[in-house]
Order: sequence, then C-alpha cells, then structure tokens
Amino acid sequence: MHVLLTAGPTYEPIDPVRFIGNHSTGKMGYALAAEFAQQGWQVTLVSGPTAQTITHPLVTVVPVQTAQQMYEAAAAVAPAADVWVFAAAVADYRPRTVAAEKIKKRDDGTDETLTIELVKNVDIAATLGQTKRAEQFSVGFALETQDELPNAQRKLQRKGFDLVVLNSLRDAGAGFRHDTNKITLVEASGVTTFELKPKADVARDIVSAILARLQPHVA
Repeated sequence: MHVLLTAGPTYEPIDPVRFIGNHSTGKMGYALAAEFAQQGWQVTLVSGPTAQTITHPLVTVVPVQTAQQMYEAAAAVAPAADVWVFAAAVADYRPRTVAAEKIKKRDDGTDETLTIELVKNVDIAATLGQTKRAEQFSVGFALETQDELPNAQRKLQRKGFDLVVLNSLRDAGAGFRHDTNKITLVEASGVTTFELKPKADVARDIVSAILARLQPHVA
C-alpha cells in the first residue's frame, strides 16, 4: 500500500530574504510517516521546510518550499497512492510579485507602511480531490481556533475528504510547536475524540483509524 503524505509549512517568498509562513514544525506529519512505514506502507512524504528528519527504507522525502511546489509534487504521486493524508499547513495566499532584490527601508523615512498584494494559492486537497477515485481514501487536517467542529464538518464535505483530523489551538498542548496533540476524528458518520497524547501516539491512533476504515471503503 502506498500513502501520499504532506507535512510541514510552506514558505511563500516576498523577496530573496523574507517570506510568508506559519508556525508548523512538521512534527505531526513526520510522526505519521514513521507510523505508516512501521505498518509496512510505502510513504511519499512531500515536506515543506522543517527541522524534522526521517530515515526509513519505505519513506521517500520530497522537499519543497512553496504551495505550488507542494501541489506539483503531490499531483505527481496522487494517482498511484491508495491513501492521501494532507497534514501540511499550506499558506492560503502568496505575494503576487516577488521582489528580485531585498526590499530596503528608505533613508528619508517616508515608508512608514508597506503594502504587499496577496493572491490565492492552489487548494491542494480540493484540486486533487477532483480526480480522486472511489477506491482512494483521503484525509484532511483542520486546525481551528473557533467553531471547531462545524468548520471541520464543512471542510469534510467541501473537499470530499473521507476523514478530517481536527485539533484546536484552544486546547492546551495541541497544535503547533508541541510534542503532544489532542484530536477529534470527523467523518460523515460521526466524531471520535481522543485525549491529549504524544504525537507518536496520536499518529498511531490516526493510522489505526485509517486502516480500520480502508478495507470497507475499498470493498
């Protein structure tokens, strides 16, 4: 079995020095890659910039920087993958224009503000979802700060996911920059909530849930 897994942030360049990004460390995605490999799966890990590393004969890491690069790498693998897991924190927007040189402050002090026009990035999961076959299983992640469950349920329907992994920044120890996470699995048939756990254990819960649902899904 083959899983396409995205992880980490994307960096959208403003100039050669600066970028728009987020606080994702990639820990959750890399823990999932390790768990899938432990279960004997072939893993293609499309990873944004992160300090995380993994060395396993079943894991192929494809490093990327931007959302467009992540989309292109994922699209190349998606048709052959049995399961798609979109764990990356992809930037929704990017600068319309990337400056060729570092943007400098003016010596005369007339630049009290700086305006950067942003344009939407490709929605990787939604775009690939348009080509998803019935036998493929798609998992999304939803990191929310309010109206968590309704937002996750809308995401489940809007992007055609079979399962959404929901977590909230309002839960202590969950989300970015933690070694723990607290998740709720959201699907059309209902929700399942887990306690706060180390991310390796959370990854085990997620992979176990996918495996339990995959066989009936395929059948």
